[in-house]
Amino acid sequence: MRFKSILTSIGLVIGLLTTPFSITTADALQIKSAPANWGYIYASGKTASVQTVERNSSAFIEKKSNFIVNFNTVPATARDAVQAAVDTWSENFASAVPVNVNVTWSRASSYGILAAASAKNNYANFPGAPDKTLYYASALANALAGKDLDPASPEIEISITSDAPWYFGIDGKCPPKSYDLQSVILHEMAHGLGFISGNYYDEFSGFGRITQPTPFDAYAQLPDGRRLADMPISSIETGKALTSTLVWSGENGIKSNSGIKPLLYTPSIYEPGSSVSHLDERTFSQSGENAVMTPNLDSGEVFHLPGPLLLAMFDDMRRKPPAGIAYGLPEAAQNFRAIVSDKSAILMFDRPANFRSAQIESYSIKNIKTGEQTTTSDSPVIITGLKNGLSYSFSIIAKNAVGDSPSALSNSITPQTTWKAAVIDSTADAKYLASAIYQGSPVIAYSDSKNGDIKLATYANGKWGIKTIDGNSQEFGKTTNDVSGYISVCTSSTNKKNYLHIFYTDLIDKDLKYALYDGKSWAYEVVDGDAAAIQDYKIFPRVRGGSDVSVSNACAVTSDGVQVFYRDESQGILLGAVKSNGEWIYEIVDGDKDTESRTTGDVAFHMKAITVDKKVHVIYDSVKGFDTDKNVTKGEIRYAVRTGIGAADWKYKTLDAPDGSVAVAGYDVSIFNSAKGVNFSWFTSSGVSLPNPNQIRYQSSPTSSFIDTKAVGYGTPNSPIAVDEKSILFSCELRLCLVNKAKNKVELITKGVISDGGKSAWITLNKIRYAVAGVSGKLTLFKP
Repeated sequence: MRFKSILTSIGLVIGLLTTPFSITTADALQIKSAPANWGYIYASGKTASVQTVERNSSAFIEKKSNFIVNFNTVPATARDAVQAAVDTWSENFASAVPVNVNVTWSRASSYGILAAASAKNNYANFPGAPDKTLYYASALANALAGKDLDPASPEIEISITSDAPWYFGIDGKCPPKSYDLQSVILHEMAHGLGFISGNYYDEFSGFGRITQPTPFDAYAQLPDGRRLADMPISSIETGKALTSTLVWSGENGIKSNSGIKPLLYTPSIYEPGSSVSHLDERTFSQSGENAVMTPNLDSGEVFHLPGPLLLAMFDDMRRKPPAGIAYGLPEAAQNFRAIVSDKSAILMFDRPANFRSAQIESYSIKNIKTGEQTTTSDSPVIITGLKNGLSYSFSIIAKNAVGDSPSALSNSITPQTTWKAAVIDSTADAKYLASAIYQGSPVIAYSDSKNGDIKLATYANGKWGIKTIDGNSQEFGKTTNDVSGYISVCTSSTNKKNYLHIFYTDLIDKDLKYALYDGKSWAYEVVDGDAAAIQDYKIFPRVRGGSDVSVSNACAVTSDGVQVFYRDESQGILLGAVKSNGEWIYEIVDGDKDTESRTTGDVAFHMKAITVDKKVHVIYDSVKGFDTDKNVTKGEIRYAVRTGIGAADWKYKTLDAPDGSVAVAGYDVSIFNSAKGVNFSWFTSSGVSLPNPNQIRYQSSPTSSFIDTKAVGYGTPNSPIAVDEKSILFSCELRLCLVNKAKNKVELITKGVISDGGKSAWITLNKIRYAVAGVSGKLTLFKP
């Protein structure tokens, strides 16, 4: 796979690391990630005075999870010991999500290190997180969420020192001058599963910081009762805490340690990879069954079970930690803003800068117009009972045990009446959809995520007819795989016969599929993605490949035949296929080189295509940079046009690129042929608004000036986007809004929520113009 350099993995380093009610919003759903620290185990240089008994055979012990090991360069002689330790954790770590462990065999990064492990990434603010402000190790986060938060990455990375005097046996009889590999891996697996602090210490200044605290940090307690997670983000005080006494405050850990708070390892001279993220060496190294998480291993020392204390501490980390001690008054809530809704307002805010040390108990919100107050514990909040057409603003105060913060004021908003809704299909979420005119009537192809199907709604004789196109059968080229992904639709006519072309994705096999309807029957085939191997982008001629082509697609039809363009997720390029004389002709459209006006950006996460006269026009995004959370930090809008079907016929143009005011152009794209020419629309973001866009941008031709609209008071603008002659549909805080192009003004269409990343379209029915989208889990039409 050709992954862009900006997506390469992080190496073996120590990481720096009325009554209100909640609603689903873009902010609330945004899962955060951060690089995970590494935990080490060192050779103590001593020989074990006692040796624990080997564990019993696990052949008949029930597995609580499935661990999958990638051994890479690990020699065959060492693999049984590694696997034995992994199998022990499969009996003790509960998860419905497989845990992928990537193990390497290499030289140590520092003298004395026997092995090192990391979760690679930690995650916060995910569904199921006991405390959404804490960063949970990947495997633990997946277990709590009930799904894989990053299917492309392993959950645990382990590096084994290749030249250590290892004992590879699994019988517990490690010789006095050797180190038991099974014991080492058992220890390192605990680090990878989440027994790790998110701290960083600067040995030159003495400053410590905990930018992304883990649940481990929330249970690490100072002598005065404060939590390590609540310490100032970067300070001498935090540095002193990392080199002074810390204990474990979790209820289960204390109970397992005879009612005494377990002492953590915090030597006065900070030790990278060891300090804080271990049990105290002096206290626990001779404790037998609870010695597994001390920082040093004696030669000949063996432990083949996690021990009750370690498992109890993991039980603590699966629960929400108790609140810490309030330390000073809270500062004012940040970024307090009001968002327009129908007879209501959505209020959103960020926590005060000192929210960790202040231990906020609640927030008091006041309606400035009416004086009514309400209390909440988190953002966002809906304030109901407002009148459309009147202006409102609000204030907020953060409260803790010490007192109140200064008041923060919101912007003013005017609630609006939303459009009238008519449900077409109440059983399908229609996250992805595309529309067209077929035989003089509108048709809508859309996804049904619950059943994994693609469906078609056809308007005839004053009502909508609904048919499942694929996902429900294995006959006639269909599949029972989940096909509820990206969709594009085109129509054509040949010899007085009308054709409906639907392109869609097989989310299991990662293929691009094609359904063709001739007015009487359907024909199905796979366009690309089902070959045995990925065809490298440097190899020509282009043929059917085995890449993941399930992310996005767009179709167009000319007299030369039907054409489809689609993203190669495996290599970050834009591919094309043309049906000519019954055969598919394949090509690379863009993303493979930076000559001939092309780009090497990671292209076509989003795309649209139309045919105007004999020309095919394609608009797509090109990503040039990501941050550690895989948010786009630099992006362009690309445009390709050609007459004919030759790969050399393409003409390219960058419509928009980062400049002084724009960091990212993209997020989603739309194209429309108006009476004045081809219209384009997309989103842009400034450096301040990242990772989210902050305005809608459009132009009436490839050479015209940009027109920008900010959706102030309507929430974050984002995908979907759909432009036509009069308006631009877009998501506003996961509702549907529009830009009136004539007035350059934003209006609210829906109060209900659309799927994150869902699509929308304009259709005309009986000369009435409708917006169509999947809203509140239903395929729905909207009109003023």
